[in-house]
Amino acid sequence: MIRRAEGFLRSPSGTGMNQINIRRILLMLLGPGGAFLLFFFLAPLLFVMGESFTGAGGGISLERYISVLKDQQFHHVYLRTLKIGVIVTLLAVIVSYPSAYVINRLSVGRKSVLMSLVILPLMTSPVARTFAWIVILGRFGLINQSLRAFRLIDEPLRIMYTEGAIIIGLLQLFMPIMVLTVVSAMENIPEEVEEAAMSLGSGRAGCFFRVIVPLSYDGLIMGTILVFTGCITAYVTPAILGGSSVLTLSTLMRQKALVLMDWEAATVIAVIMIATTLILYNSLRSLRPKNL
Repeated sequence: MIRRAEGFLRSPSGTGMNQINIRRILLMLLGPGGAFLLFFFLAPLLFVMGESFTGAGGGISLERYISVLKDQQFHHVYLRTLKIGVIVTLLAVIVSYPSAYVINRLSVGRKSVLMSLVILPLMTSPVARTFAWIVILGRFGLINQSLRAFRLIDEPLRIMYTEGAIIIGLLQLFMPIMVLTVVSAMENIPEEVEEAAMSLGSGRAGCFFRVIVPLSYDGLIMGTILVFTGCITAYVTPAILGGSSVLTLSTLMRQKALVLMDWEAATVIAVIMIATTLILYNSLRSLRPKNL
C-alpha cells in the first residue's frame, strides 16, 4: 500500500512534490492507525507482560510463572482449551469444505442467497447466539424434551456445562468464517481445471481431493488459523455453555482476576494465552503454500 501511495505521488499528477512532502502525507495516513494500536494495544500488552515478570520485591522474577505452571488446574485447563480448539477446527473443516464447494458451484443468484445466510450469523451478537443454545441444550430444552417425548430417555441428559456444549457453541460461532475463507479460495479455481481432471479419468471424489483441495489449500490454512485461534481465546461461549465447571483459559483468567482476586496469576495466564496464540498462528501460517 505504501509503495502504491509513493508511486501515485511520484506520478505526473503529483509532480512538484518532493520527498519530504511524500513522507508527511504517508505519516498523516499511517499516524492515526499507528497511534491507536500503540496506545490501546501495544502499551497495555507490554504493561501486562511487564507485570507478569515482576516479583514480590519489585524486581524481575519468574516466581509467578513457576507458581502457575505448578498448578495442576492450569495444566488441565490448558490441555482442555487446546483439545476443544482442535476438535472445533476439525469439525469446521469437515462440515465447511463440502458446503463451500457446493456454494461455489451454484449460479450467481443462489450463491448470493447462501452467502447471505452464511454471513447472517456473523451479524448477530455472540451472546445472543450462545444464549439460544440454552433453549436447545438445557435440562428442559428442545433436545431433552424431544427425547422424552419419544420415550428414549427417562431422565434429562446433562448436555449443558460440558465440553460438548462448548464445542457445539464454538462450532456454530466460527464455522461461517471457515466457509467464507474456503469459498474465497475456491473462487480462484477455474472450472476448466475440474473438467480437465474429469476428462482424464478422475472421478468426482478423486477430482475433489486431488485437484480442488490442493488448489484451495491456502484458504483452508487461513480458515484453520482464524477458527483455532478464535476458539482458544473465546470467552463468551465457554463462560455461558461451560460455566464454572468446565473452564478454559479465558474463563480461568476471569476467575483468577475477578473472583479470587489473584491478579498475579491472571496476568501470567494472559501472557501464556497470547504466546500460545502467536506460536500457533506462526506454525499454521508456515504451512501455507509458497507458490500461491
